[in-house]
Amino acid sequence: MRIVRALWGSSHPGPTLVVTALAFALGVATGLEPWRLALLTVAVFAGQLSVGISNDALDAARDREVGRTDKPIARGDVAVGTAWVAALGLLALALALSVPLGWRMLAAHALALGSAWAYNAGLKSTPWSIVPFLVSFGIFPSLATLSSPDPAFATGWAWVAGAALGAAVHLTNVLPDLDDDARTGVRGLPHRLGPRMSAILAALAVVGGAVAVLLGASGGDLGAVSPVSWVFFAAVVTLAVVTAALAIARPPTRMLFRLVMLAALLLATQLVASGSAFVG
Repeated sequence: MRIVRALWGSSHPGPTLVVTALAFALGVATGLEPWRLALLTVAVFAGQLSVGISNDALDAARDREVGRTDKPIARGDVAVGTAWVAALGLLALALALSVPLGWRMLAAHALALGSAWAYNAGLKSTPWSIVPFLVSFGIFPSLATLSSPDPAFATGWAWVAGAALGAAVHLTNVLPDLDDDARTGVRGLPHRLGPRMSAILAALAVVGGAVAVLLGASGGDLGAVSPVSWVFFAAVVTLAVVTAALAIARPPTRMLFRLVMLAALLLATQLVASGSAFVG
């Protein structure tokens, strides 16, 4: 149990649960059969666990160097080798669970996970650090639509909304760790932009995603937008404004990341409320 707790703590539990909930919500919106919905949800959950654990396994030495006592692998609660076995096993499980949902879903999930692992493996330290988030989150809505008996990619506006959300998550996720990252040679796009500019761009990305969902689900006809959709849109914009205001008023903290993740849940709920509109 001690090892399991350490691995769970290394998996970035918050983002893992949010992304899994998003997959479930999109599956519901697509109208997946219960067994397909269950497979999709568990496959995404396993994949996200593998991404989080592999990230902390790769960063263990850097985390020790900067004294990250909140990281179980860096603390020595679980061996790096054990973490790698778990990460690779969970990756294999995620792909295996995708197989019954069809080769298109398998390929899309493999692309999303491969992109995330590429970020962990080195892209995080380059100006292109945002690309894996654009790719993985952009294709993410299609995991649900490709899991249906009649697989199809999600509509273009769903790709835009997903990519915008991914950009916002990346730009805010690293903000509290900028100083530690600088000491260990990690210089991704947010590090080069600086904390305030990154936070402001993240807020703009969230608004962009909300606009894509609002207009896309209604076919561009604002008169056809439901009151529920307007409520969710207003909530996302409000969160974005609060995020930008906090970034300008004081040094960015993890609160900004939590606000973006809350916006992600609101966007997911908005997608569910739009029914199957995002199905290509």
